[in-house]
Amino acid sequence: MTDDITRIELDHYYPYPPEKVWRALITPELMGQWMMQPIGFEPVVGTVFEMKTQPMPGQNFSGDIRGEVLEVIAPQLLSVSWNDANSDRPTGWVISWSLRPEGHGTRILFSHSGFDPEDPDMRRARNIMGGGWQRMLDRLESVIAAA
Repeated sequence: MTDDITRIELDHYYPYPPEKVWRALITPELMGQWMMQPIGFEPVVGTVFEMKTQPMPGQNFSGDIRGEVLEVIAPQLLSVSWNDANSDRPTGWVISWSLRPEGHGTRILFSHSGFDPEDPDMRRARNIMGGGWQRMLDRLESVIAAA
């Protein structure tokens, strides 16, 4: 993880072509296997979608996520907003997966930006989510392999 406390950055190599990795990133059934099952997701700018995960009441997180597709450049970039669907306080988070061919595979540069370093809840969320995103990127490899 980066030393920049306003973001999480991860770098992961997959021994598969970009098109195969891209498919696992944008196909709802496959997304549900490595991340969370999206409701209403389409890789189209402006699409609003939802996901559900475990709530963390101590972190002021309901577990209900609402996102919007912000940018799509197939098969290179997917960028979405990421907010607690039940909070009246938007997080301002942006999640991005940037793919680039490398050798016989694909490198993903993952970014989760928008953490407020002055907000204790945001600092805790960054620490918790850094490990969670790493586990999801690790699971993504087995989903790509099986797809």
